[in-house]
Amino acid sequence: MSNNEEVIRDFIAAWSRLDVDELVGYFTEDGIYYNMPFKPVQGRAALKVFIANFLKGWTATEWEILTLVASGDIVIAERLDRTKLGERSVDLPCCGVFQMQDGKIRIWRDYFDLATYTKGAVGGG
Repeated sequence: MSNNEEVIRDFIAAWSRLDVDELVGYFTEDGIYYNMPFKPVQGRAALKVFIANFLKGWTATEWEILTLVASGDIVIAERLDRTKLGERSVDLPCCGVFQMQDGKIRIWRDYFDLATYTKGAVGGG
């Protein structure tokens, strides 16, 4: 297993702890997160605010890796993110593309269907 693959496996597992500082620590200082289809967030300070707001209503989350491939500084992780928003469960298929630099995430692009998340989050599914 490559170091970059290990880092991303650890990063995905870390989400279950809901620890903003730990999650932000996986990024380079100028790291960028593209949470499609929203505007990108760049830099650890901005990422900390974004992730803290993102996690605000979460009571638990477990991200299952379905497929993970790594080549050089690129890691692609297909996942099923199972999240609890209060008592409501949201299961969201995602695909994350990570560009690594010196063992840290430089760019993360996450692709998912926003309607699936919204429907689960508001109780339509």
